[in-house]
Amino acid sequence: MRILTYITTEEDAGRAVRSVVPRRFRLGTHAFRRLKVEGGILCDGMPVRADTRLRAGQVLEIRLDNGETPGAALTPDDALPPSFIRYADEDILIVSKGAPLATLPCGHIHTGTLREQLAALLGQDAASFDYHPVNRLDKGTSGLMIVAKDAHIQHRLQALLHTPEFIRTYQAVVEGCPDDDCGVIDAPIGKEDAASIRRIVTASGKPSVTHYRVLKRGKTRTLVELVLETGRTHQIRVHMASIGCPVVGDFLYGTEIPQLPGRFALHASALTLHHPMTGDWLSLTSPLPASL
Repeated sequence: MRILTYITTEEDAGRAVRSVVPRRFRLGTHAFRRLKVEGGILCDGMPVRADTRLRAGQVLEIRLDNGETPGAALTPDDALPPSFIRYADEDILIVSKGAPLATLPCGHIHTGTLREQLAALLGQDAASFDYHPVNRLDKGTSGLMIVAKDAHIQHRLQALLHTPEFIRTYQAVVEGCPDDDCGVIDAPIGKEDAASIRRIVTASGKPSVTHYRVLKRGKTRTLVELVLETGRTHQIRVHMASIGCPVVGDFLYGTEIPQLPGRFALHASALTLHHPMTGDWLSLTSPLPASL
């Protein structure tokens, strides 16, 4: 069993456990419910109800029965057939990542990551597998991602990010409809607070620019295409939420929906790259998963 802890702050004071725990420990609705049913949420060492109001300085604990996110079983989108690898040479792999699937171990996710699954597909030992992600995707985001085969190639590729030599395009289904058919969201992004994983638009944040284009408007939702000019954590999710159009299923910046367990409606749909070693131009596309 793994135990994770968090000390509540003044910001958490007066909030219910059901509001604080999912946000601070980055848990989805299913994972939170499972912990609640199993008595895996404690406050100051004692089991606590979901509606209990918290005070600053209390110690929250969640008790996981294994190294993975509770209830984070992979969906059919996460199966790794040979076609999962879209391109390979002696320097890089380009894969089509499923969701929910973590790129690397982080927080309370220690097993079942992309690294382990890719190593298994290639018949290699995960512990010694040379794995250097270039453009990381959130666990809940699917689509095209580059993995370098050594640290030097990783560094060369990361230097190209957000230049005309490395262009990534995303598609997202968002709630509501942007006012314009295309536009630019130029709004700085920073951390909500030192203890939070959430990001917010704030004058003290780092410059952040997202270009969007409406592909299809529905009655209550819109399919948009997005290109990042910068690469801040959660940038698309924060920017779309800031204009009143959060990504569908995004529990952190919008509302989780049961139709998308463990993921949200964001997909890395296209990639154009000037290969720094061969000089070749690579261009790949990935259609939206059936679940989106």
